[in-house]
Amino acid sequence: MLYENRFWVGTGEQPVFLLPQMANRHGLIAGATGTGKTVSLKVLAEGFSQMGVPVFLADVKGDLSGMVEVGQHSDSIGKRLVQCGVPSFQYCDFPAVFWDVYGKHGHPVRTTVSEMGPTLLSRMLGLNDTQAGVLSILFRIADDEGMLLLDLKDLKAMLAYVGENARQYTLDYGNISSATVGAIQRAIGVLEDEGGDGFFGEPALDIADWLQLSGDGKGVINILAADELFQHPKMYSTFMLWMLSELYELLPEAGDLDKPRMVFFFDEAHLLFNDCSPALLEKLEQVVRLIRSKAVGVYFITQNPCDIPMSILGQLGNRIQHALRAYTPLDQKAVRTAAQTFRANPSFNTEEAITQLKTGEALLSFLDEDGAPGVVERAMILPPQSSMNAISDELRAQELSTSCFAGVYDEAIDRQSAYEQLAAAFQQQTTWQPAWQATPVMQSAPQVSTAAPTVTKPQGFMVFDPATGGYVQRELPQMTAASQPTPTLQTAPVQQMPSVQQTAPVQQMPSVQQMPVMVFDPVTGQYKQQMMAMQLDPATGNYVPAAQSTAPSASRAMSARELAQQQAAAEKAAKEAARAEKERQAEERRKRNDELREERAARARKNDSVVGRIQNTALNTVTREVTKTLTRSIMGVFNKKK
Repeated sequence: MLYENRFWVGTGEQPVFLLPQMANRHGLIAGATGTGKTVSLKVLAEGFSQMGVPVFLADVKGDLSGMVEVGQHSDSIGKRLVQCGVPSFQYCDFPAVFWDVYGKHGHPVRTTVSEMGPTLLSRMLGLNDTQAGVLSILFRIADDEGMLLLDLKDLKAMLAYVGENARQYTLDYGNISSATVGAIQRAIGVLEDEGGDGFFGEPALDIADWLQLSGDGKGVINILAADELFQHPKMYSTFMLWMLSELYELLPEAGDLDKPRMVFFFDEAHLLFNDCSPALLEKLEQVVRLIRSKAVGVYFITQNPCDIPMSILGQLGNRIQHALRAYTPLDQKAVRTAAQTFRANPSFNTEEAITQLKTGEALLSFLDEDGAPGVVERAMILPPQSSMNAISDELRAQELSTSCFAGVYDEAIDRQSAYEQLAAAFQQQTTWQPAWQATPVMQSAPQVSTAAPTVTKPQGFMVFDPATGGYVQRELPQMTAASQPTPTLQTAPVQQMPSVQQTAPVQQMPSVQQMPVMVFDPVTGQYKQQMMAMQLDPATGNYVPAAQSTAPSASRAMSARELAQQQAAAEKAAKEAARAEKERQAEERRKRNDELREERAARARKNDSVVGRIQNTALNTVTREVTKTLTRSIMGVFNKKK
């Protein structure tokens, strides 16, 4: 509850407040099941919303949706208000937007495979180090060849393509085995069975849509329906980590503000660190350490503080510790560890208090104005101002229909990407090959004779003349018996080609064909049969070499390829621009750090210089003289008394 521009969380011997300017130092809500963590989460979320700070939280159990309804008074709430000494308490509702990865209980949340990246995607798929390396190679190949990876079918098509052409990429990118590709394909199939295919696609979620304020200045609470997503722990934790990474990349540096730009609540945080690879844990630590400078606060909710690595636990300055159970030696060790993280209060034993806390009671420790941890207080948490119950399906549907994002993300878009590009190339290959092998256009030609050649020779053949680029009537020169063509050449079906051109429909013929033609060889003065790439020219009705075809379909195909290449080049340029901007910001940070180091070095050089040493010596001398004078005066007083 917001009280006198401070965030009133609970009351012990005195009210305990969370300062808005210290809210981006991250926090922790811990405690055993049924001790009141959800109520503490709601109180924090409502307080941030009243400050005008947007909030994101995952609704694992479904009871957080009640924030859109006004709370109802009860005897238990009234008793707690009296215990907390609240002078005035007003029930109210809060602006909220519902989201759902599966699109059932909220607006769909999507991202592209490229935006997810190989590191997070490997965790979502449960890949080992070798498989994750091959997946990284696939992303590099797709980027180099201009293949867009938007959804899972793009990823599967790219895997099949890379697996079939592994030898071509091994020397440039590394070893790619078919067994590893097959293992990744199986993992993708499992993800599709879990409904993960709906998460990848377009339109992709714009994280900036979560940084919204309502008309009365309250921060919008973005509620992710995670009751079904929570059943798939790796997908849930990877999704939450992806959102943190997107926030870190989206927001500019802000430093210390009067209040955060956004607060992110990570419920069931232990799932994030289970089976977490060292590379992913390092990335998570980096995001948690640096996202504070983007004015974003991250609050982890878990049962035991030991579920969070010490490197991250040390970054959490604001803490709410509910009761822990100490039935086993391991639980007792966890209680001692949790107690040691608080600044001790001489009025009670922190370790004993953790096991004696009642439901709704917690140990609170927040940062003060100077950023130092406050003395731990045993306090009763204030009740939430909104409803404690889950909303009905009718009210949820009404909230979705009146949301400002209604119709923005509801319909999926499937634009041209890697799958469509590879499918088009595959269709062209499968269209050409059967035509050459089966040659269905020859079925109407006369039967080929296998008899010995007769004395009567044909007067001429329709043959292809390289000089004119078309079929012409030529008479064969006189040949000796040794130089006579074989029966196959005499009875080749090429002489029936004009009739084939007239009877075979053009739309059933491939655009380019390898045909057997009779070509006159001026060196030997004879005709010989050879295979040439021929294409029907609709302007003349004759077959000409493929390079001389003037068919408009070729120009249309070329323009389509050029359009795809231009689109890929534009997207690659956009990526390069974004990368350059990140490098520029990093360079600015490096320059600033260099300036600070130079200032510290200058001060050190000044102290180490002759003038600095003289100043320090003089100061030390004066201090010693003053101390001696005071000592003599005091000793003189004592001597006089004696």
